[in-house]
Amino acid sequence: MNENLSADRPSFVTHLECSMTGERYEADKLHGLSKVGRPLLVRYDLEAIGKAVSRDEIAARPTDLWRWRELLPVRHTKDIVSLGEIETPLVPIPASGGANVLVKDEGRLPTGSFKARGLVMAVSMAKELGVTKIAMPTNGNAGAALAAYASRCGIETIVLCPEDTPEINVREIALQGARVWRVNGLIDDCGAIVGKGAAEGRWFDFSTLKEPYRIEGKKTMGLELAAQFGWELPDAIFYPTGGGTGLIGMWKAFDELEKLGWIGSKRPRMYAVQASGCAPIVKAYDDGVEHADRWENSHTVAAGIRVPKAVGDFLILRAVRESGGKAIAVDDDAILKAVDDTARQDGLLLCPEGGATLAAYRAALADGLVSESETAVLFNCATGLKYPMPEATNWLDRHGEVDFDRL
Repeated sequence: MNENLSADRPSFVTHLECSMTGERYEADKLHGLSKVGRPLLVRYDLEAIGKAVSRDEIAARPTDLWRWRELLPVRHTKDIVSLGEIETPLVPIPASGGANVLVKDEGRLPTGSFKARGLVMAVSMAKELGVTKIAMPTNGNAGAALAAYASRCGIETIVLCPEDTPEINVREIALQGARVWRVNGLIDDCGAIVGKGAAEGRWFDFSTLKEPYRIEGKKTMGLELAAQFGWELPDAIFYPTGGGTGLIGMWKAFDELEKLGWIGSKRPRMYAVQASGCAPIVKAYDDGVEHADRWENSHTVAAGIRVPKAVGDFLILRAVRESGGKAIAVDDDAILKAVDDTARQDGLLLCPEGGATLAAYRAALADGLVSESETAVLFNCATGLKYPMPEATNWLDRHGEVDFDRL
């Protein structure tokens, strides 16, 4: 077993806190949203963490998600439900992106997406807190991660997805042990069904940000970036934003690292990337408001960011504005071109949501929001192998003879 998992280390969680009102909630109890219907944030005794471990000790550990144990909520090692969560690499894309553009390739994680980060933490905490049945809405990848981790520890799982969820995702969820249902609607319609069942006591609601611990798993993206950049941070981060858990989590991670004295006050500009066919955060940003209205008639090839309304909208917008970043919408043609360019020119197969971040970077570069000399990190949230691809050209005739004039 990995040393990071087998070694019991102290837990430093002190309480949970409403992200809107600051009201405190007791740790080690099962919670959903706060009393005012907003996400709960996990708080730690950062002073005690600073005395217990140094950043150099963290850096010397094996480079997986669990190197950050002191900054994570799971109390007992026996409750960790792991499938081998690695630290994901930063991959340059000089031809399609530029000399200072790096892709954080989250497709290397278990179940092929960054949803593994959030769900490994949420499921481990569900196990620790005695949850036996979970339901969750998904656009695909989150449901696959939940199914894998929950099945591994014997938690019963129901997953609801929009009817046009990619077939490979639906089959993946079912194969990994969840009961999966297609819904005639979008992800928030699925979420409404999950919420109704939770209110009736049928299951625990694992919707995005409706339990406190997925943020803690996703914040490891920010912790990893700090370590990978030598305890500095990049100039800009482009993040594909549906529910926005990862963007919120990274912003939380940077704050905790600064309070520990492990990084300075410099922050990356955070760019929340959405598709023009579903851009509620972009509209709220442009309108200067704190909450986003539901986006009607949502459509985009990037299914993972087709979220008409996010419960953590104000937290996303707060991070974007505090960082000096922006919410950017890109159209499907630009997304598909970015995927094609990166595959053909740099050999890296992005998922559509990852392609959206490159399309947004290109738009930001053209608008003068970033410069070519600045370091930009783009998040590829899943392996492109999980998505439909164009047909390959057939260079052989039916007799198996090569047409050399066409090669």
